[in-house]
Amino acid sequence: MIHSSAKIHPTALVEEGAIIGEDVVIGPFCIVEGSVEIKARTVLKSHVVVRGDTVIGEDNEIYQFATIGEVNQDLKYKGEATKTIVGNANRIREHVTIHRGTIQGGGVTRIGNNNLLMINVHVAHDCQIKNNCILANNATLAGHVELDDFVIVGGMSAIHQFVIVGAHVMLGGGSMVSQDVPPYVMAQGDRARPFGVNLEGLKRRGFDKPTMHTIRNVYKMIYRSGKTLEEIIPEIEQIAETDSAISFFTDFFKRSTRGIIR
Repeated sequence: MIHSSAKIHPTALVEEGAIIGEDVVIGPFCIVEGSVEIKARTVLKSHVVVRGDTVIGEDNEIYQFATIGEVNQDLKYKGEATKTIVGNANRIREHVTIHRGTIQGGGVTRIGNNNLLMINVHVAHDCQIKNNCILANNATLAGHVELDDFVIVGGMSAIHQFVIVGAHVMLGGGSMVSQDVPPYVMAQGDRARPFGVNLEGLKRRGFDKPTMHTIRNVYKMIYRSGKTLEEIIPEIEQIAETDSAISFFTDFFKRSTRGIIR
């Protein structure tokens, strides 16, 4: 079903059965095939390919030669029915690839809202990117990676399978990340190491000084106290009872399975 207000270039190929919403623009030489739904006001510039069981939300801008919902590169994948879901108001730049999920990984690759994926970014099967993230040019996420809100991934960085990157993390360019990164941390290197709290990012997002001070104290507990995580986590949970910003740490440690960067 194609909404009457949608604008589809004569050279674009839109397979029968695709759902194209109000004021969607599909530019020259785009290909839309499979069980695809593209919601209101999303724009496919040109030469964009959208395949499979894929839902793209409202107000997205998708630039030339991006591919969304293509068959993933997991060698175990045998064509099972899996999904790709993209939220609202994302900017997906040239040559970005976002692959569909796998049965073993939950079946869905998911992008949230208000994210910027710069040129040549790769998002592998079963990745979960939340909201307001920035992935700079040539950043690569392996399968099952999770990015929480407001993560910045520097250019030419790579993140290992199953790694979790906590909210408000800043990863410097060229980082090779093989373990989980706690919230609010700045990290860089091969292998990525912590270099303090992302204070500038927190200031830009309106965090007040007392909250930033508490976050820095928790960072010091994790990295400078000499205690194990088993000893520290109950202390962090106690702080989180009176400071909601610290709850990001407690949620992160409940999900973390690969150990944290050191």
